[in-house]
Amino acid sequence: MEKKSSLSIAKLMLPKMPMIGKNLVSHTLGISPNSAHWDLKTELTVNILRYFLYGTPFPISKTQAATLHDSGIKGRIWISKVTLAIPSEDDIRQKLFKVIEEMKVPLDPGQSPQEGGFQKPYLAPVEGEWTGHRAYAPKNAPRLRISEAQQYIEMMKEVTSPVTILYMHGGAHWLLDPASYRGPCKKLDKLTGGRVLSLRYRLAPQNPFPAALLDCLVAYLHLLYPPENSLHTDVPAENIVLSGDSAGGNLSLSLLLLLLHLHKTSTPILWNGVSRHLPLPAGLALNSPWTDLLRSSPSMETNSKYDYIPPPSLFSPSHSIPYPRCKLWPTATPRSNVYCEDALLMHPLVSPLAADASAWEGSPPILFMETRIDVERLWDESDEIVIERMKEQARILEEEGKMKEQNGSVNGGGTNRARL
Repeated sequence: MEKKSSLSIAKLMLPKMPMIGKNLVSHTLGISPNSAHWDLKTELTVNILRYFLYGTPFPISKTQAATLHDSGIKGRIWISKVTLAIPSEDDIRQKLFKVIEEMKVPLDPGQSPQEGGFQKPYLAPVEGEWTGHRAYAPKNAPRLRISEAQQYIEMMKEVTSPVTILYMHGGAHWLLDPASYRGPCKKLDKLTGGRVLSLRYRLAPQNPFPAALLDCLVAYLHLLYPPENSLHTDVPAENIVLSGDSAGGNLSLSLLLLLLHLHKTSTPILWNGVSRHLPLPAGLALNSPWTDLLRSSPSMETNSKYDYIPPPSLFSPSHSIPYPRCKLWPTATPRSNVYCEDALLMHPLVSPLAADASAWEGSPPILFMETRIDVERLWDESDEIVIERMKEQARILEEEGKMKEQNGSVNGGGTNRARL
């Protein structure tokens, strides 16, 4: 399987070798537009990503398969692969569908939202990887040949903090895998002294909204109320942090909005024979979360020089990316968006930016991390959520640890902003 994935990546990269060579030469000579700001690795990475995302498109199935490559496990990292079993009841699924209907935004003022309009995913076991920092291993140490359960036991011997991070990876909802994120998760383990559960949620387009969100909800309940024979014991909500980047940040915020709604309405979920209420997590830590699938913010247009994210025009219904036909695309019921039905793009659980201020009431602390204001296309989306949607409910904390409020808005500074 790994050899097949490596071959797929090689086939995708081969046509772009001239582009890579051109970038290598222009950067080395200092004539690249960004050579004064980027090192060679960044220059090549951004241009390769641009090629994959909005160059001549490859079939979705081919690109997706190439990004699921697992390069193996070695070095200072513990990995315990786990499968989270589904509950014996269907209640968690039905409660999710109910909340989706209750949180719908009317397309026309004065009219009730139309029911349905989305595929109802089945419950499925959720795969994931428990990740921990293997502090005393050599840099290139091979993975120990022991069971996954024993991997977990050995990992826990080095965990020094109760912090448990539920991590949702990025990839536009249809790319990548926990195997792609072992490096970042290992850094989180090292920084916190805790552990990370990195989810292999279901990918679009074959599993559109709300399949991935359902997987995240199942994982959250597994942390709180693990079934018998689970590797981990129950994790108090005050020790759980939701985290993710890009599309993973989107899922983290969507899961929070879902939990807030269930919390406010005192809605329990029947979970393995017991009626359970869902306490809120301790907080969220997000890296460039994608919160507006309509891509309507000004920074989407203005911050094009440095960002690899495609321009909004490629994602509009009238200018959707012309992906070649494959087994995954187009879908049986045609749509322009890979992740969800077009009519749901403004749903708060799809685009958290669409949630009104009341939806965020009672929110736990949230850390938003972005690059410079003139660099990142997703910049305005985080600003809008923090300033316009949460200013009456959340505490705003500047990087220096000082609170600043002027005229009811927040002035952010620095290259990374800590906002709670």
